[in-house]
Amino acid sequence: MSRITAKFGELRKKGRGALIAFITAGDPSPRLTPEIARVLAKHADILELGIPFSDPIADGPTIQAADDRALSAGTTPEIVFKMIKQIRKASDVPIVVLSYLNTVLKPGIKKFMRRLAAAGGDGIVIPDLPIEEAGQVSKVAKEHGIDLILLAAPTTPPERLKRICASSSGFVYLVSVLGVTGARERLSREIGRLMARARKASEGKIPIAVGFGISKPSHVQEVLGYGADAAIVGSAFVDLIARYKSDRTKMLRELDRFGKALKSAG
Repeated sequence: MSRITAKFGELRKKGRGALIAFITAGDPSPRLTPEIARVLAKHADILELGIPFSDPIADGPTIQAADDRALSAGTTPEIVFKMIKQIRKASDVPIVVLSYLNTVLKPGIKKFMRRLAAAGGDGIVIPDLPIEEAGQVSKVAKEHGIDLILLAAPTTPPERLKRICASSSGFVYLVSVLGVTGARERLSREIGRLMARARKASEGKIPIAVGFGISKPSHVQEVLGYGADAAIVGSAFVDLIARYKSDRTKMLRELDRFGKALKSAG
């Protein structure tokens, strides 16, 4: 059983939802990421680390800027794997990476998954990998004990949604809105109907995590209230990192405060 599956099982027994915290690895520097991760792991049930990429098509301005900062600081996939090893020494929190497909293909799928598993990673999200092309990546990920987490959108047809739920491992990443990532003041009114469709498609066999736009404790409460197993918060954490990037102490304090508030809502 993977750490991700075990974590959802543990939370289910407690009647709690999961908080998944996303940050861009290497932002504002590779040295600080393990420290940031350790603070977030006090509250988040799963950590999601974005491997910085030059053309992050699924991400809005906040995470695009974080990718630029991380790349400028010299962050590479190999350095991200080293960060995961550092985090793993201090915490058993499940760790998911978000990586665009080119980053996986460049070293080769087997080599990438082997390195991720050896570092202590548990899962991977690949936003530009459609289910129709996921077969080989899924096979190799499974061989290395890595959960391949597929995405579903509000426009995903019912039959395709069923295939995504059946083919995902760990959890399904349900995108709450059309468009790119970014903190939003209000969540879509369609999330309730979207969750109902996802629940029907998954037949209760895999957890559903909702992301994109979730940026407040009330948002976490709302999506969990609709029946989601997890709320994914990214841009709001990245915003805090950007705001206090020149003041490490204040940054870690604010991330701790915000993470605690989000987890308390679930």
